[in-house]
Amino acid sequence: MQNKTLMGLLLIIVTFAVYWQVGSYQFVNYDDGKYILENPHVRTGFTGEGFLCAFTSTYASNWHPLTWLSHMLDAQLFGLNPGPHHLVNVLFHAFNTVLLFLLILRLTGAHWQSVFVAALFALHPLHVESVAWVAERKDVLSAFFWMLTLLLYARYAERPGRGRYLLTLGAFALGLMAKPMLVTLPLVLLLMDYWPIGRLQFGQAVPLRSPAPAPAREARPWRFLWEKAPFFALSAASSIVTLYAQNKGGAMSSIKAVPVTFRIVNALWAYVLYLVKTVWPFNLAVLYPLPATLTIAQGLSAGVFLAGMSILVIRSAKRHPYFLVGWLWYLVTLVPVIGLVQVGSQSMADRYSYLPLIGIFIMLAWGMRTAAGNDRFRRAAATAVAIVLVLACAARTWSQLGYWRNSVTLFSHAAEIVPDNYIAHEALGLVLAKSGKFDEAVSHYSESLRIWPEYDRALIGMGNVLVRQGRMEEAADCANRALRLKPGSSEAHFLLGFALMNQGKNDEALDHYFAGLRSDPENEGIHHVIGVILGAQGKLDESIGQFNEALRIKPDYADAHYGLGVALLRQGHVDESIGHFTEALRLKPDFSQARLSLDEAMRIKNKSR
Repeated sequence: MQNKTLMGLLLIIVTFAVYWQVGSYQFVNYDDGKYILENPHVRTGFTGEGFLCAFTSTYASNWHPLTWLSHMLDAQLFGLNPGPHHLVNVLFHAFNTVLLFLLILRLTGAHWQSVFVAALFALHPLHVESVAWVAERKDVLSAFFWMLTLLLYARYAERPGRGRYLLTLGAFALGLMAKPMLVTLPLVLLLMDYWPIGRLQFGQAVPLRSPAPAPAREARPWRFLWEKAPFFALSAASSIVTLYAQNKGGAMSSIKAVPVTFRIVNALWAYVLYLVKTVWPFNLAVLYPLPATLTIAQGLSAGVFLAGMSILVIRSAKRHPYFLVGWLWYLVTLVPVIGLVQVGSQSMADRYSYLPLIGIFIMLAWGMRTAAGNDRFRRAAATAVAIVLVLACAARTWSQLGYWRNSVTLFSHAAEIVPDNYIAHEALGLVLAKSGKFDEAVSHYSESLRIWPEYDRALIGMGNVLVRQGRMEEAADCANRALRLKPGSSEAHFLLGFALMNQGKNDEALDHYFAGLRSDPENEGIHHVIGVILGAQGKLDESIGQFNEALRIKPDYADAHYGLGVALLRQGHVDESIGHFTEALRLKPDFSQARLSLDEAMRIKNKSR
């Protein structure tokens, strides 16, 4: 017990020692804005409305209420200071590491292998993305419930009971509410029944610990499938909700955009690439775009390799069941994110390997132990190799973490090491545009469009920069090109409307703003601009309605408070206008227009006394 506690503490200390640097990192311009900085329900911390929204909305093309609640708690405790948000991710990663160690130790009694698997999990460079990226809280949070579910299941398998079963099922449900990638967990439970628990037997694959009671070891697969039925039902429900959310949010690619054959080849190739990156974790990037072409030869060669590995582990299953379980763990847990259902434009992502690599680590740990046998010198050599591997992973992870310091370093690295990374160039263009470096931003947007001329996000980003440079006709051309690619794009309609408005074509601009609103009715920016135009046209009641909608969506929207104050002042509602001007100045103290309008409103009020 004492050794177990000390080892758990050591794993936590080592994990924090390597990852502590992220406490000084910034939020990155890659979903951190959408998830935290620009999300009114998260920014304001815990509220009744935010709690309800977490369970009822499909914001950001996802339904993961526990993840939203986790971010809300961070905002409640730490505000929008990025350091603590990062360190909470590290804390969950450290907990996951300890739980993994305790799980494997409980199931196998193999102390050395348990420590090795947990150390690789804690320190492998492929896991940097899941931990260093605040918006990927869903990874480390869902993994916490994954580990907890497996531990509870291990207790249930040792001594079955309704209470233990329901606790296990409840932990799994919570995990699905953090990230739906956990849908494969029921299959992993079946793998654990085979090894190391030993409840489900085919041949002589006995567990490494003392055998379970004879009745529990009978080979009746239907019995174990029936036992997992509620777990499969939760997985099915989560899958349906996820597909609905992603389809509603426009995140899913159509079969026309990404054909089935391409998806299959990419999936097979990605399975192999994850293994390559596991062995040689260099040139890791936040973004790996779908390649322009993938050949059938690549798919066939990857398929032959995967099939060959599968045959080998099946043939050795009687003597070495851990190879089969580890390999199937890897293959099965990657299925939801391998690209057969294509979400987004990435071909693969480091974060997707967070749980699947546990299977490979199990294979490596038990493979080294098997190779060492009982020979003292070979066991010492295996221990030395394991220590070197862990230290190498720690050094490489420390280096990889440096790229997550801020958005510029992150996307510059991705654009540098991944050829033709049009997504990274677009992301870098957006970061530079926000910093006011418009010429550099145009350069990266141009490079993105050179690589992929039909990339709508680069067209919209380029158009937004051209607007800031006063090049309205060119901006309108970018918006029209984006709309031909995505006719319902609210961002493209917003851009075109803004360009037209700056050319004095307010009626045409309004048409596009309202079209954008139909695609994205919760876009506070569009409501605000429509309010401005309607106010300029003298339609004050309609203008006030739009400003109120903008403030309903984003209560701390200073510009909307100012616009509403102007409209109310023009209607003679002086006291109400003063309230909104005051709020605009509280939110943005250097808001000079709001200061002037507040002074004018106060003069009018004093004159009327």
